[in-house]
Amino acid sequence: MKHSFDAIVVGAGQAGPSLAVRLAKAGRKVAMVERHLFGGTCINNGCTPTKAMVASAHAAHLARRGGDFGVHAGPVSVDMRAVKARKDTIVSNSRNSVEKWLRTTENCTVFTATASFASPTTMRIGDDLLEAPQIFLNVGARPRVPKMTGVDSVPFLTSTTILDLEELPAHLIVVGAGYVGLEFAQMFRRFGSQVTVVDMGARLAPHEDEDGSQVIRDIFDSEGIAVRINAECIHLEQHEHDVAVGLECDEGEPQVIGSHVLLAVGRVPNTDDLNLTAAGIQPDDHGYIPVDDQLRTTVPGIFAIGDCNRRGAFTHTSYNDYEIVADNLLDGASRRVSDRIPAYALYIDPPLGHIGMSEAEVRATKKPALIGLRPMTRIGRAVEKGETFGFIKVLVDAQTQHILGATVFGTGGDEAVHCILTAMYARQPASLLTHSVHIHPTVAELIPTTFEDLKPLA
Repeated sequence: MKHSFDAIVVGAGQAGPSLAVRLAKAGRKVAMVERHLFGGTCINNGCTPTKAMVASAHAAHLARRGGDFGVHAGPVSVDMRAVKARKDTIVSNSRNSVEKWLRTTENCTVFTATASFASPTTMRIGDDLLEAPQIFLNVGARPRVPKMTGVDSVPFLTSTTILDLEELPAHLIVVGAGYVGLEFAQMFRRFGSQVTVVDMGARLAPHEDEDGSQVIRDIFDSEGIAVRINAECIHLEQHEHDVAVGLECDEGEPQVIGSHVLLAVGRVPNTDDLNLTAAGIQPDDHGYIPVDDQLRTTVPGIFAIGDCNRRGAFTHTSYNDYEIVADNLLDGASRRVSDRIPAYALYIDPPLGHIGMSEAEVRATKKPALIGLRPMTRIGRAVEKGETFGFIKVLVDAQTQHILGATVFGTGGDEAVHCILTAMYARQPASLLTHSVHIHPTVAELIPTTFEDLKPLA
């Protein structure tokens, strides 16, 4: 059976539902297609569940540190079933809310099935064909499973399946020192597991500046997390009741043995079963859908939003994709992806919030720049909370005085960094922040002071 719509939205992640509802409220007849879980990665196996579990891990960590604050309690233990149950409740409430919102929106018809192209304007949904002049792909991404010996025969975890553990791993080996791997490594160490992080790179979080990577290493060392860098994971094999990770490395043992292995080595877009060729779309070598600055594909009427377009891999960038597309289509705006300032956080504890350019990127331009740096050991709020790992770092164009980037790595850093981000969007010079009066005692109150202490970036 063939059904005609004004728009088809495929994927109920962060961008899809908001776009579907906005189009429907504008009077468009919309088909919303989701084959599995409403809410996408963020709600089901990304931000929401992991941050719920990070909160549980933080509570365990603080309980063990009680003596530092003059608080004494008995031995700390973690009930993984209770941790999972709390996480599952939060996730299901969010997921159900998204689904209810879509199913109760007038002009929006929800299909629970897998969609694939039959033509540039038609998608096959089971035995039905949906036709529309505009199609929006919000299909997201999934954990990448590398091709290596043993991966087909030895049990392993991904960032999705590890969320369902109800028993604590005795020894978790995390393959990959990117943001996902680091968050799980610290989380499970705080739950009580022995943890080893393995990565082929020379340092943790290689996309960060070297000072940030070093602070992460210091945090991990302080919490007893073992780190094996410059060590490529080349195979998995069964070792009695455990799993052995074979390494290619210049120093250290060529094998790490643990009870569980987490493969945290990137993600791949969910585009392989969309039959893109029928639509005339050619994905790149990694399966991502190329788009222009307004998220249009090479085929008129087809847009790619969210993780599948490789223009951002975060919930906030996906949601901004929706805003760009909706404003341009419905309000006659001319918003662009390139208007977006890079911004993200690493949710180890304490968190790292970053915006704009890194120090390495600023140095690569070879343009005159200024840098301000203040360690958390010189921020009263951090000292009072007993959380002094990290720093505030700001970078400024020496000629225009415009802010180029900033990192707030430390307690509350993921929140405090936003005052700098707002100044950047407003295209205000650094003097805006040096003249600002922030609340005491906070981490953010030292941001003006950091800008006052700018020095040439040598």
